[in-house]
Amino acid sequence: MHATFEHTTQARPAAAWGAVAAMSLCVAVLIASEFMPVSLLTPIAADLGLSEGQAGQAISISGLFAVVTSLFVAQLTRGIDRKVVLAAFAGLLILSGAIVTFAPSYAVLMLGRALLGVAIGGFWSMSTAIVMRLLPEDAVPRGLAMLNAGNAVAATIAAPLGSFLGDLIGWRGAFFCVVPLALVALVWQWIGMPALPPRNRKAKGNVLLLLRRPQVALGMASMFLLFMGQFALFTYLRPFLEQVADYSVPALSLALLLMGLAGVAGTWSIGHLLHRRLYSVVIAIPLVMAALAAMLVAVASFKLPVAVLLVAWGFFSTAAPVGWGTWLSRVLADDAEAGGGLQVAVIQFAITLGAAGGGLLFDLAGWWATLVLAAVLLLGSALAAWAASIERGHAK
Repeated sequence: MHATFEHTTQARPAAAWGAVAAMSLCVAVLIASEFMPVSLLTPIAADLGLSEGQAGQAISISGLFAVVTSLFVAQLTRGIDRKVVLAAFAGLLILSGAIVTFAPSYAVLMLGRALLGVAIGGFWSMSTAIVMRLLPEDAVPRGLAMLNAGNAVAATIAAPLGSFLGDLIGWRGAFFCVVPLALVALVWQWIGMPALPPRNRKAKGNVLLLLRRPQVALGMASMFLLFMGQFALFTYLRPFLEQVADYSVPALSLALLLMGLAGVAGTWSIGHLLHRRLYSVVIAIPLVMAALAAMLVAVASFKLPVAVLLVAWGFFSTAAPVGWGTWLSRVLADDAEAGGGLQVAVIQFAITLGAAGGGLLFDLAGWWATLVLAAVLLLGSALAAWAASIERGHAK
């Protein structure tokens, strides 16, 4: 069966790559939708009569629902064609954008954001497994890089684009811009993607059981520490750059843009290294990021060195998910959908804790403590990845 499927995908590479490109567009719209409220909290709060803190919960609720969905989606959809499942999540993205656009109250706004969280958790959970079925094995890292390039672009432009559109057509108009883009992604995905009947219908419902495998547990621990460290630092870049490095708003925007562009370059550069040096890559990336965090502490008051270090941070941090997605496609090839769900849950939880812990230290001890925390967590990630590589050797 495997040979037949591989022959089929290689016989129609245009259709397979078209489907991956459509998925990349959907990912970009999902991530843009998730982070757009960052720059629109004030007008949302004013229009709906909320505090900015309440409006900010529109971001956290999408993350919460993404975690819950990622843990259960493989089991709940195990008998449904994966093409239909992905289309349903794209449809939820469209519905979410429409609900948020016309939300008359806080409750309706939060409903729309909760649906977005379901779409994010479900789509991301299945993305690696779907790419594995659409492309030959040696092309999977490039396919994952394409998805993460969409992620990097969206994360880069979401906040500034939201701010620009909010001033131009209002916060509701900014959110509505998501709807036609999501509709294009849905139609493109439906046309370009072949039927993908479910494979592992007897998969166990509790994805946490995968942690019984030592290599999986160590890999997930490394991912957890990586994303926790990354977002402990990244979440507070703006106050760091404004208060410590004395960046103006235009300089800050340029630095963030260069970071995003470096991230896109990182996702494309890493692919060819993953075929033979997978574990070397996932060990080296957090080591380099830890060093960059430490160097930021040392040169914090110098604008140009800070900018150079941030560009390097963008290159490595955005490449990291490609490495771990490739790891998942190899270590959990027999249950990639459940593994993808566990991976998304781990990452979302890590982002939440990293942002909260970094913020607590930023307020209590100062900016340097947040950067030190990030460096320590990233060192832990490298150690866990090294342990996973050792366990892989033992398993052989």
